[in-house]
Amino acid sequence: MKSRLKKVMALLFAFLLCTGCGATQTIDDYATNEGYDSAQQGTSAVEKTGEGIPKDEIKVGVLHLTDPAEGSGYTYTHDLGIQGMQKNLGLSDEQIDRKINVDDTDEVAVEKALQECVDEGCNIIFTTSWGYMDCTEKMAEKYPDIYFCHGTGYKSNGKNFINYFGRIYQARYLSGIVAGMNTSSNKIGYVAAQGIDNSEVTGGIDAFAIGVASVNPDAKIYVKVTNSWYDPEGEKAAAGQLLDLGCDVMAQHCDTPYPQTMAEDAGVYGIGYNSDMRKETPDSCLCSVVWNWGAYYTSAVQSVIEGTWTGENYYGGMKEGLVEITDLADFCADGTQEKVDEAKARILSGDYNVFDGVMETNTGDMIGEDGGTLDDATITGGINWYYKNVELLD
Repeated sequence: MKSRLKKVMALLFAFLLCTGCGATQTIDDYATNEGYDSAQQGTSAVEKTGEGIPKDEIKVGVLHLTDPAEGSGYTYTHDLGIQGMQKNLGLSDEQIDRKINVDDTDEVAVEKALQECVDEGCNIIFTTSWGYMDCTEKMAEKYPDIYFCHGTGYKSNGKNFINYFGRIYQARYLSGIVAGMNTSSNKIGYVAAQGIDNSEVTGGIDAFAIGVASVNPDAKIYVKVTNSWYDPEGEKAAAGQLLDLGCDVMAQHCDTPYPQTMAEDAGVYGIGYNSDMRKETPDSCLCSVVWNWGAYYTSAVQSVIEGTWTGENYYGGMKEGLVEITDLADFCADGTQEKVDEAKARILSGDYNVFDGVMETNTGDMIGEDGGTLDDATITGGINWYYKNVELLD
């Protein structure tokens, strides 16, 4: 992701749709009148860059990796955001064009889904998975009058093709504190979709590991990589290996809730990802790291309607309400909430950015410098190392 993030886009997204996420995520967590009003106020200060498109002529396309009807995880959470945008802007069901179960490793299938969105009259298209990136880039060049938005990844053209993602590492860090405070074995499992070459996943692991170390320097994070964004069987196998190792807290960067359900079945704790996984694992989920995509989707579509589209990438965080952790379970260890609140306040105040100072990797190398912090370009594209308390499993 290019680090060309401007204050203009920050204005578009500076409203909170789900500051606590204390309940299981629903459409109402992503669509509130307060959120809509804040989005309107943000866009009103932005100079128009075009004529805009009348709201009744807007049609929104979205490519999903799986089926939102699964009711949990990555695709489900993105679709809650789409539903929130639809509710905020008052769009009809006919104005939303969903393509589901689009395999992001199948270039033919991705191009077919994108072409269908174009042929069916979509003015703005969201592609939500990393593997959609190259096809989205190609289609944006072919159709310069259509707006293409790619989630995760790093490519953009500054015109009709932008990248959107968020500072999920901030919430990962907080969840690491929770894990570190609640492990008894000092063995924490982490099922990861991709390996060390993918900064999105590796950066999340490292932020989590830094959070663990801040409260429990004796704990280790054991990582098992599936090499797939969505692999139910692989995620089950990875979780099983980590549980057999004696991990008593299970975290994840993968799409299904299997690491969580298997942890509950084994009588150990879990930390969910993407959506609030307490509905699947009420007796074991310490908290979940969640996205509030409705904040982004509402403002992106609104900018097309208003003619205020800037072509800028978006990279929001806790301050913008894009990422968060859910309320902690009442069975968390004493003192956990206080540690989380303290760390969150430091991040929101700007005093702490997680990847600060000199950090030691698990190979003994030193990253960063005294008094410094990693920049956005490095965080999104240059974290190809594991923190000192991380151990990668074969």
